Amino acid sequence: MRSRRLWFAGLIVLVCLAVAAIGFWRDDILEALLDPKIPYAVYKPPAAPDYARASAWALPPGFATSAAPAADVFFVHPTTFDGGDDWNGPIADRGALKTLRRVMLPNYASPFLSIGRLYAPLYRQASLYTSLSLFDDAIEAREFAYRDVLAAFRRFRALSGARPFIVVGVEQGGSLAARLLRDEIAPDEVLKHRLVAAYLQDTVVPAEDFSASSPIPACAAPDQAGCVLAWMALDRLDFVRAQRIQRRARVWDAGGNLVSLGARAPLCVNLVLGRETSDLAEARLNVGAANATGLEPGLRPGFMARQVSSQCVDGILRVSRPDSQSLRPSGSWFNRLKAPPYNLFWGDLEADAARRLASWKAAQPASPAPAS
Repeated sequence: MRSRRLWFAGLIVLVCLAVAAIGFWRDDILEALLDPKIPYAVYKPPAAPDYARASAWALPPGFATSAAPAADVFFVHPTTFDGGDDWNGPIADRGALKTLRRVMLPNYASPFLSIGRLYAPLYRQASLYTSLSLFDDAIEAREFAYRDVLAAFRRFRALSGARPFIVVGVEQGGSLAARLLRDEIAPDEVLKHRLVAAYLQDTVVPAEDFSASSPIPACAAPDQAGCVLAWMALDRLDFVRAQRIQRRARVWDAGGNLVSLGARAPLCVNLVLGRETSDLAEARLNVGAANATGLEPGLRPGFMARQVSSQCVDGILRVSRPDSQSLRPSGSWFNRLKAPPYNLFWGDLEADAARRLASWKAAQPASPAPAS
């Protein structure tokens, strides 16, 4: 009997060790499973999108739900393509499109539809593997995706005319949007003047790239226009993932290359407080978290207010555990690599964008009075 108990206890210890090992090396296991196993140099990418066609956009370009949208929104969506044998996904991939329209647009683009017309390009996105790998092939896949986003933005610029605009990017889409800000928008005085704000959600970018002296700085006040809000939100107790992010994060340098974040601090703007700060935003200030998955774009979900507190610590937005189970990570390991199917700051995004647009409009010179 004693030997049986010892054997059972030993088995429990082994199982616990195995579970701990899987959790610790999870990213490495996923990396091996997702690896396309073909050199990028001989890879044949999918056909290029034609942004003159409506089929190259997630919704008809200029999609609006407001009667009089005051701004335009350029939305770079997060990863929805798993990968498999491909480094870059075709824009017509059925599973990726379903995830984009059912999950990502309602949770991450819809907060801006109360004020703007939406332009959400489909692009040959880099596979999930590229967010885990540090190899050159993964870097080439992400650079390839950026060229599509750049082409889409130039088409957006022609369609938008002289209207004020907002740039929104999420996860890998946020990284692509960050490069767009620096390389395409910051050097252009006309574009820079039209920029209301940029929202880089769940995105790692170096704080030094958006310093106060930069052409497009990080937001320092809740009513500031022409600035950047970027953050990577993590459970305040998830120290292991924070270390992984610091170790694995790739960011664009001034030469347009993806390089390691290294020891540089990520930019963390606390959306709830509307500025770059290490102050704590208590849960009572959280306007409204939402799980909008399954809603049609533009429909406002039922908000769950006061769900999370948030605080920037060492460049990471530390959030408390939400009360609602629908606002907690779930699903397979693959799904957990993507942007979550909910938004802890849905209502905060909507309110923040409206406030910054009002500030942008107030700063414009008054129209001359008509001649009598």
